[in-house]
Amino acid sequence: MPRHLQISGIGWLAGAVVLIGLVIVVFAGGLHGVAVDVTVADDAVVGWLGGLNLPGLVAVMQVLAMLSSWWVLKAVSVALLLALLALRRFRHLIVYAIFSGLLSLLTTDVLGAIAQRPRPFGVPIRTSWGGWALPPLELTTLAFLMVVVLYTLVPEGRWRNVGKFAATGLVALAALGRMALGADAPTDVLVGVAIGVTLPLLAFRWFTPSSVFPISYRRGRAAHLDVGGARGLAIRQGLQDQLGLVVEEVKPFGLAGSGGSTPLRVTVKGDPPTYLFAKLYARGHLRADRWYKLGRELLYGRLEDEKPFNTVRRLVQQEDYALSLMQRAGLPSPTPYGFVELTPDREYLLVTEFFDGAAELGDAEVDDQVIDDGLSIIRKLWEAGLAHRDVKPANLLVRDGRMLLIDVAFVEARPSPWRQAVDLANMMLCLALRSSPEQVYQRALRQFSVEEVTEGFAAARGLALPSQLRRMLRDQGRDLHAEFVRLLPSPPQPIPIQRWSFRRVGLMAATLALVAVVGLALAGSLIDDVATKTPLQIDGLGCTDLEPLWLQAQAIPSASLVPCVRSLPTGWTVGDVFVNNGQSVISMDSDRSGPGAMVVRLTAACDPAGATPITSDHRDVRRYQMSETRPATFSSTRFDVFPGGCVTTQLSAPAARAGAIATEAPQILGFTSRQTLQHELERRSGGRLHLDPGATR
Repeated sequence: MPRHLQISGIGWLAGAVVLIGLVIVVFAGGLHGVAVDVTVADDAVVGWLGGLNLPGLVAVMQVLAMLSSWWVLKAVSVALLLALLALRRFRHLIVYAIFSGLLSLLTTDVLGAIAQRPRPFGVPIRTSWGGWALPPLELTTLAFLMVVVLYTLVPEGRWRNVGKFAATGLVALAALGRMALGADAPTDVLVGVAIGVTLPLLAFRWFTPSSVFPISYRRGRAAHLDVGGARGLAIRQGLQDQLGLVVEEVKPFGLAGSGGSTPLRVTVKGDPPTYLFAKLYARGHLRADRWYKLGRELLYGRLEDEKPFNTVRRLVQQEDYALSLMQRAGLPSPTPYGFVELTPDREYLLVTEFFDGAAELGDAEVDDQVIDDGLSIIRKLWEAGLAHRDVKPANLLVRDGRMLLIDVAFVEARPSPWRQAVDLANMMLCLALRSSPEQVYQRALRQFSVEEVTEGFAAARGLALPSQLRRMLRDQGRDLHAEFVRLLPSPPQPIPIQRWSFRRVGLMAATLALVAVVGLALAGSLIDDVATKTPLQIDGLGCTDLEPLWLQAQAIPSASLVPCVRSLPTGWTVGDVFVNNGQSVISMDSDRSGPGAMVVRLTAACDPAGATPITSDHRDVRRYQMSETRPATFSSTRFDVFPGGCVTTQLSAPAARAGAIATEAPQILGFTSRQTLQHELERRSGGRLHLDPGATR
């Protein structure tokens, strides 16, 4: 049963790879050649949509664009996180978290930085945006979240198919709104949606396939896998090829008492047909066993023989071997028939005798014979040097008035006296559920000494009792353990099960650290300021670097000048450059003053009230400055005011280095006029592209 990406998944993968390759080939060199032709075609579509003059159309498009607004995306992310936690779909949550990070890395840090494509030219941008146009972060994230919702919350089949159409409609409407408002171009939308769909689609089909991690809201346990479809065919074929059994029917059986496998009843062809019992083990069961034992170790320390299995094959081999040990010891347990390999190291089917007509102990009549059989089973286990380790009503069957023992997956050879004592007490508690403590105690004294019984109830407490047994004791509303203790000549001294070790302490510390890291990462993703600070991932902003300068001009359409880096003195570097609609922020780092020593912010207006006018080296700029020196730090704010815009420059430095920083800072910042940017765009495009709307085409 190999993983299947399906034809649609392969198609999306091929399409995304081709589109990403074309983006790199076309746009990596900046706005030249074919990139100009693509941009002209894109801007023509955006201009046509934006030029439609219908009553109320702009308001409708703004509503559609809001479907991909950051506050909507954050709300969906929070709701999705809470839903996955509530439904305990932790594997889906982990895949979602990992590939959310990969999406951000691919879009912002890799593809956006390579393509460096500004927003559509020559149209007013009437909705929020941030960063490079390709890929559009809002639409890419919306497509990503829609696929995540489909593959983590919607069951496979009709509902998921309906959900795909609904998700496609939402993304298409949001894309239409953003294109009509001038924020995104058709090529940007196509590439962004391809990435946003392909990444989670492949991730969930590969790491959480529906055949192994089905999305279902029917009552049942996650351990119980679907045995229809491809898995059902594999089971039938495997039984025939590997065990020579021709199967008529395979159906789940006894699910209520099983939490660590998928129990099945297999009908084998014959005259008359015969029944066999089978247990399906998959990697999900192995992972559940590991998490269960890790949790127990954190809470109580590693109890005896609770080291997790490394592979599913080892888990099945252990139970098959344990069945042979039980047969050798003469215990009334199922005869093993071997096991079938469905998928190497992933899925196996253990086949045993089926006890037809048997009832679980919790539903059977319990008399002296059944009590004696149960106690005799424990005595035989002791004599054979074995411990069952999971004595509970679901593993004790009664047929024709005799008791049978099943589910020997965790049988331990040469156990400690503590483990053997736990088996005895658990057996007595199970028997007392359908009889009385007095009856069971009196029959137990025929095979065990008072000291052995006392030791059993000293050991069997808390986690030593299987969960089903604890639940049934609670449901009866009786403290059977206390009733047995009152029958003993003297109450036992409870045996503690807490086990401390360096390993346990280290695991607890590592778990706390992991929880803190994941919590901080999730909190950071939920309060991310991408809506107001979208990095361009560039290491320079020279006055001839036209693509980021065009983007800054689009952020402040009224600004007659945009800031650029004229020169960098020794020790200065460009840190981060953020461009969003309404502002542009350039952060400069200094090896003497640290990161953010100089922060340059371009806005449409500013308030220099309280600042002192100073001489400007640019004829179109009015300059103001205010400074403040404290015992340890120096800070200065400069305002460069010009028609349609303002650049605010903030300096911060240790007081001891204030002179050098204040001298070097004015050398860094320069300006490029909007007219120059318009001229260069027309020159690059042969007059086909214009920076601002309303220009002659």
